[in-house]
Amino acid sequence: MDTASPSALFLCGKSSAEIEFAKSLKNNDALNLPNGGKISTHLQSEINSSRFGEDAFDVDLFFSSLSTKRFGRFLIWSSLLSSTHDMVSHNFCELPVGSVCVADTQSKGRGRSKNAWESPRGCLMLSFTLQMDDGKIVPLVQYVVCLAVTEAIKDVCDRNGFPCIDVRIKWPNDLYLNGLKVGGILCTSTYKSKKFNVSSGLGLNVGNEKPTTCLNTVLKELSTSSNEFRREDITAAFFNKFEMLYDIFISQGFQTLEELYYRTWLHSGQRVIVQEKNEDRVVENLVTIQGLTSSGYLLAIGDDNQMCELHPNGNSFDFFNGLLRRKLE
Repeated sequence: MDTASPSALFLCGKSSAEIEFAKSLKNNDALNLPNGGKISTHLQSEINSSRFGEDAFDVDLFFSSLSTKRFGRFLIWSSLLSSTHDMVSHNFCELPVGSVCVADTQSKGRGRSKNAWESPRGCLMLSFTLQMDDGKIVPLVQYVVCLAVTEAIKDVCDRNGFPCIDVRIKWPNDLYLNGLKVGGILCTSTYKSKKFNVSSGLGLNVGNEKPTTCLNTVLKELSTSSNEFRREDITAAFFNKFEMLYDIFISQGFQTLEELYYRTWLHSGQRVIVQEKNEDRVVENLVTIQGLTSSGYLLAIGDDNQMCELHPNGNSFDFFNGLLRRKLE
């Protein structure tokens, strides 16, 4: 079997327990792709870096920086995969909670509202699993993921002496740098056996200048050194941060993280145009964003001091194009 084929998956673990699980998964031929796509599974020991290039994801480097108890400890890596999100969501019940799939390149990357996510080499592309009991807070987990990404980038900068790369959150799940989109989050869920099975995906432009910009391009502009961000460092820092933030989120609620979230997002005090149905007419008004409601929508106040909740209007690529206003009693 040609292990450099696009459908080759390498099953990797941080500890002996995860390595044994990888062996069992391979022996049972338990993984598959949607629509009957064929795959071949291999163990971490079979990775030959010379076959995949120097810029292939370095699993050992990732595990050496990972300090979690649950998330990221079992990893599926592929040089070329149709979609990491499809892989983890389709095989959710076969994988331990916290498993992650990383691909160097995707052929059918997924974005919000069925948008395609461009997936060139140099982009960090991963999807991972988590399981939740309370359906009311499932929509909020995407904000925790966004926050973990921004905190991870800050952590990598601090640890390596890089200048600050100020990645900001654009509600609900986009990541922006210097006014350009550099990343996005996709969270989907299904309900089974009284649990919400959540698949969370991240795409982040680390070393690919197109289609917008990337972390390393901005780093070069701010520094005279030749240092660069590595996908492995960001991935490990992300899971280290996410596990901590997620535990706070589950035990204390998102309101405990709101202050940190608002320091990172783009919208405090932002004035936006909203649409409101008035009998047979659609009226546009200006409102000022205040924060988030308990359900995760935007909280705003109108010029009439009426508090309102803002909802996206349809599947517009830009969620701030035609927000719908619902007055809060």
